[in-house]
Amino acid sequence: MKKRLRLSGLQLFAAEENTTKTTDLEPAISVDFTSRLQSNITELQNLLGITDLDPMTSGSTIKIYKMEQVNTPQQVGEGETIGLTKIQQKLARTIEMTLKKFRKQTTAEAIQRSGRDLAINKTDEKLVSSIQKSIKKDFYTVLLTGTGTASGTGLQATLSAAWGAVAKFYEDEDATPIYFVSSDDVAEYLATAQVTMQTAFGISYIQDFLGLGTVVIAPSLTKGKLVATAKENLRGAYVPAQSSDLAQSFGLTTDSTGLIGMTHAVSSDNATIDTLMFSSVVFYPELLDGVIVATINAAEAASTDATGKK
Repeated sequence: MKKRLRLSGLQLFAAEENTTKTTDLEPAISVDFTSRLQSNITELQNLLGITDLDPMTSGSTIKIYKMEQVNTPQQVGEGETIGLTKIQQKLARTIEMTLKKFRKQTTAEAIQRSGRDLAINKTDEKLVSSIQKSIKKDFYTVLLTGTGTASGTGLQATLSAAWGAVAKFYEDEDATPIYFVSSDDVAEYLATAQVTMQTAFGISYIQDFLGLGTVVIAPSLTKGKLVATAKENLRGAYVPAQSSDLAQSFGLTTDSTGLIGMTHAVSSDNATIDTLMFSSVVFYPELLDGVIVATINAAEAASTDATGKK
């Protein structure tokens, strides 16, 4: 009798035949999306002119500096000792590298309505989009702390002023200017001009705009502000998601670089399928004083006399 009860108890906890398991969801879906997001990040990396991303451990710190000239020695006469010019590297900002976690759920109703693959793919696309937005937002936030300044009237004049500031900072160095401009300011310019735009990582950009360099269109930037720097000043880092303990613990599917880790799991308590992604990719400038935050001034309206003539 006891033997029969034990067997009966085992049957209560055994998986039913044809149960969809986590492993059934993994390969095709996870590999597709990890590869797609990795490809998108590589596109952004190429756009910014960053050759390699530096792997870092979670909890390590990125240090961003600015260079300061401490003194200006006086000129001396013939044969006299020439005073030393002191240049000091000062810590301006730190970024802590942490492995970020992203999670979304696909409901049973969505799967029943659209089919398993389509419903999960829709959820995963939204998750990938939110990760891309997070990477861009963090990058623009750091850029806006740049300490270089410039200004001009209208977009074209301000870009020219920013180009001049970048060229001056990187004097005697090979520097490739890149600009980040609000979509509102670009839209105003496009009202009277035609340009060809390209897309990478969900970002629109204009190659060699006005002969000054690449212009990245950033909807999240405030109208009237643009940021300029040299591609050589930009760096990238990431926390690998394919470490053995993490990947094994969560059953992660990762891309070849380890930039992204992804898994799916059936959650029976609320009849959903969880999508879980791990990623920590950071883009940042090496020197903050090599980042120019420029102000676009509006053109003054022409005054009119009493007769209404300008």
